Amino acid sequence: MLTKSHIKLITSLKQKKFRQQEQLFVVEGIKGINEFLNSSFELHILFSTETIFNAEMILISDKELQKISSLKSPNTAVAIFKIPKRTNTIAQGLVLALDDVRDPGNLGTIIRLCDWFGIKQLVCSNATVDCYNSKVVQATMGSLARIDIQYVDLEAYLKAYQEDVFGTFMDGNNIYLETLPNSGIIVMGNEANGISKTIEKRVTKKISIPRFGDVQATESLNVATATSIVLSEFKRFNG
Repeated sequence: MLTKSHIKLITSLKQKKFRQQEQLFVVEGIKGINEFLNSSFELHILFSTETIFNAEMILISDKELQKISSLKSPNTAVAIFKIPKRTNTIAQGLVLALDDVRDPGNLGTIIRLCDWFGIKQLVCSNATVDCYNSKVVQATMGSLARIDIQYVDLEAYLKAYQEDVFGTFMDGNNIYLETLPNSGIIVMGNEANGISKTIEKRVTKKISIPRFGDVQATESLNVATATSIVLSEFKRFNG
């Protein structure tokens, strides 16, 4: 049965401070929940209107589901998973770094892109939106379960790195004409301001995605769109 304490907990987890305090986050929908059930993430509690999961669950009504879902059209189930304890790992291979990406939809899409292009490590500045934000979790479509994400002092992290750090800039070298390695860190910047001046000092190679339109009036690309192009080109170049 769904209790008032359950509702209170799920409602509180919409806020980052309570997610950090409880070390819990919410996942909604059949596909997303199954992705986490089949991963190393530990289930805390699962509510469902149907007995369709291979896990212990609490059966609830559609009306009760609406009370705890953050979606306009709730999808069968809501689960709470434990946030795993992460240890900062040394950058290996090709790593993506985000400098203060704030939009949950962008971060969720970028996590999916990492999953798609085989990027195992995603490094986020401390000001980047929380990856356990419900909108981020929803946008990842389960990819969050497969990517190593860490939040760091990005300037210090890049300062200690020994290989090339690539950064995307409007005046950078044309990415389609560059020799691209299969290891290094690629930095993508904030939606409104791009890569900050502090992080720019740590970039060793500036790259850009050229505009091909006749008018060339578009100021910039969405950060998730730009990330997809950059990762695709790095992977294409290295076979």
